[in-house]
Amino acid sequence: MEPLTSYPLKYSVPKARVFVVFLSMALCTTILCLLQLRFLKFKTKDFYSFEVKDSRGRIISLEKYRGKATLVVNVASYCRYAEKNYIALQELHREFGPSHFTVLAFPCNQFGESEPGSSQEIESFAKGNYGVTFPVFHKIKILGSEADPAFKFLIDSSKKEPRWNFWKYLVSPEGKVVKFWRPEEPIESIKPEVTSLIRQIIMKKREDL
Repeated sequence: MEPLTSYPLKYSVPKARVFVVFLSMALCTTILCLLQLRFLKFKTKDFYSFEVKDSRGRIISLEKYRGKATLVVNVASYCRYAEKNYIALQELHREFGPSHFTVLAFPCNQFGESEPGSSQEIESFAKGNYGVTFPVFHKIKILGSEADPAFKFLIDSSKKEPRWNFWKYLVSPEGKVVKFWRPEEPIESIKPEVTSLIRQIIMKKREDL
């Protein structure tokens, strides 16, 4: 009489193979998902990973500013802080830029409706009245569901949402938010932070030589 134990052995090998194949497929799927998440995180993990529009509506990659210390500001032409801030920002840009530092201005009309003009009108106003030489980008929204992704990154990173025009965010050469300032704070308080970042940039370049 044939032993009963022979029957389970007959089918154990195919079942084991199916299990191994299934386990391998599940493992591969998990690894691919983890790699995809890591890739997406890498693509948007810093300020310079984003794209914005210039005053004429052309797409600009912020990657071009990587390696610099960057001061990002939400500007408004008819704000009571406009003259004082525009003059101070231009002086800062002239003193430290453009090789290792730049100011990036983003017009916004969400505070007191003090930036009603078109993007090109805003840029012309800043250049004509205050001699601005730093970039003035397309007018954006920085609050709410329509907030520009690049500016939303600044807010999320600093945990500080602008309450008025001319809030300033200092971004490191690697695209991380270092510090922020309110519109009424003097430009002199920004200079030491900018100087420190520029010193780090210069030292790194010397080390890389």
